[in-house]
Amino acid sequence: MNDGSCIRLRPTHRGSVWSYAFTMARTHNGRAVRMLTVLDEYTRECLAIVVARKLKSDDVLHTLAELFARHGAPEHLRSDNGPEFTAPVVRDWLMRVGVQTLFIEPGSPWENGYNESFNGKLKDELIHREIFYSLREAQVLVEQWRREYNTIRPHSSLGYRPPAPQAIRPTLRWLRRPALQGPGSIRRVDREWQAAWSQQGVYSP
Repeated sequence: MNDGSCIRLRPTHRGSVWSYAFTMARTHNGRAVRMLTVLDEYTRECLAIVVARKLKSDDVLHTLAELFARHGAPEHLRSDNGPEFTAPVVRDWLMRVGVQTLFIEPGSPWENGYNESFNGKLKDELIHREIFYSLREAQVLVEQWRREYNTIRPHSSLGYRPPAPQAIRPTLRWLRRPALQGPGSIRRVDREWQAAWSQQGVYSP
């Protein structure tokens, strides 16, 4: 088993291992659409899905540069041995920014299991259910699905929470801090997470 396998090297924290891979779709006229998916394996958050007719090593490099600027560079980046990922321009740049590449064994997609699983969900929940009448429509629908996947869709591996919820729910322990017990304030807390300061008009049921 290759050292790049997701079994050999598992993610331990946010940014420890990202993975990326390609998947395919077609528009209504039969023309191919290529999609580059980038995933944080620890949080399960999909960082990007780039949708285009063609994607080359320069497009991979541009996508990574944008994501590194937004999220910071990961420690490791897992992929198959496709020419877009093994291109010298990509490998040299990753080495310069301190990212270690993890290449899986050729013909062993299960070694990139996190991303392969994600791409399977993308196909089952969107690609196989939609008809894309144009490239632009595919881009819009894929991005809409990605945001729902990150912020709404529950994940069993995360305790049925989304990878990047739009609102972080405060814990009851945090809500019981003395600093929140101001005089004259009325705090309402339900069983799970809701809290409000009625006197200040922040929340009303």
